[in-house]
Amino acid sequence: MKKAVFITGGSGLLALNWALTIREDYSVTLGLHKRNISFVGVETLRIDLESVDSLIRVFEAVHPQVVIHTAGLTSVEECEAKPDMAQHVNVVLADKVARACAKLDLPLVHVSTDHFFSGDQPLVDESHPFAPKNVYGRTKAEAEFRVLAAHPDALIVRTNFYGWGTSYRHSFSDIVIEELRSGKELILFTDVFYTPVLAEKAAQAVHELIHLKASGVFHVVGDERLSKYDFGVKVAEQFNLDSKLIIPGFLTEQVGLVQRPLDMSLSNQKICKLLGGKLGGVDEHVARLYQQEQTEIAQEMRKL
Repeated sequence: MKKAVFITGGSGLLALNWALTIREDYSVTLGLHKRNISFVGVETLRIDLESVDSLIRVFEAVHPQVVIHTAGLTSVEECEAKPDMAQHVNVVLADKVARACAKLDLPLVHVSTDHFFSGDQPLVDESHPFAPKNVYGRTKAEAEFRVLAAHPDALIVRTNFYGWGTSYRHSFSDIVIEELRSGKELILFTDVFYTPVLAEKAAQAVHELIHLKASGVFHVVGDERLSKYDFGVKVAEQFNLDSKLIIPGFLTEQVGLVQRPLDMSLSNQKICKLLGGKLGGVDEHVARLYQQEQTEIAQEMRKL
């Protein structure tokens, strides 16, 4: 009998890519709020993240071996414009999920971010102090504290992923591919650095951590630090698109954007040491993204 996995934020890009990655090996239930989702081999269920008691009833009915909390308000601009909403969605709801899981002694994976550091150092590790530059970063940092206070054995996953998007939400890689295929120029920043990971690889790595009963904070990111511009060029080359359409830009020259860290790169040495191997670089992951476009994964996502 397959082990059951329950994923909150079921209509989000990470939850959807995660479900498609593991559905052959696990019994997956996506917790939904408003949207209707339909995938072969994946169950869906309406849930109320506002109520700990309601969550407990859902978890008791589904009997998951692990709960993966991906729900959140991730738009930096929206968080800045609506700080109360960001606080509620990113902090309060995460705390409620953690308390429900703790009450039932359920393993919990809380998905966090790479966005709450100062951005003046590359490849920071899990012990690096928080110095968030915006509301999104502040709420995600507070969420980690609240989750671990409510559920000390929770697994906190900091990541920055890409994968296949839907009609209502595009991944960064989607934007690069679609713009270049349309023959449009695309400005990408040369002064913003990160360590992106393919959503499929992130999900696989997290399940290895779950199998090892790991807890605490882990950076689940790719092995390679590079700029947004360089990432776009690699995607263009893999997908046989014109990389000359990608125009170098600078975040520091942008007017009106919410302040962001320039370097969001994370060190993944902790997880690599525990798992006994690398997670892979951008070339490997983008090649896999290209393969996915020829399979059901990309097609199923695009139908949503």
